Amino acid sequence: MIELNVPGRGIIQLQHLVSDVNGTLAMDGRLVPGVSSSLLALGDRLQLHLLTADTHGQQGAIDEQLGLVGVRIPKGDESQAKAEYVMKLDAHTVVAIGQGNNDAGMLREAAIGIALLSPEGTATGALHNADLLATDILSALDLLKHPVRLVATLRQ
Repeated sequence: MIELNVPGRGIIQLQHLVSDVNGTLAMDGRLVPGVSSSLLALGDRLQLHLLTADTHGQQGAIDEQLGLVGVRIPKGDESQAKAEYVMKLDAHTVVAIGQGNNDAGMLREAAIGIALLSPEGTATGALHNADLLATDILSALDLLKHPVRLVATLRQ
């Protein structure tokens, strides 16, 4: 668990990291270099959940590389499906990371939603529903490794 005391928001106890895969953790179906080690380093503090429509058909290889099983989201209202997934986990314990329009719902519902700038682009829906914007996935994961940075950014 990662506990934050954010002035103006109170105590936030994060237990789950929910992340989009393609465009966020991976580009063109391959993990961004450095993501595997950064993501797995958080595994002792957060339960990791990877949500994907498996656009590039490479999720099996990503699962194997990370030793996790990504959750396949059916095509069609993906934003709502991701939001419902976060709500089932108990949204106030979730930090979510994404960059696409189909990530907007989970970013909105999570206790902390982190949108990122991606070589694929960042959808305005994701940006408008997030609490903060990170320059890339490694920077977003570093915020979780150094949670005081989150407090500094989110305080009111």
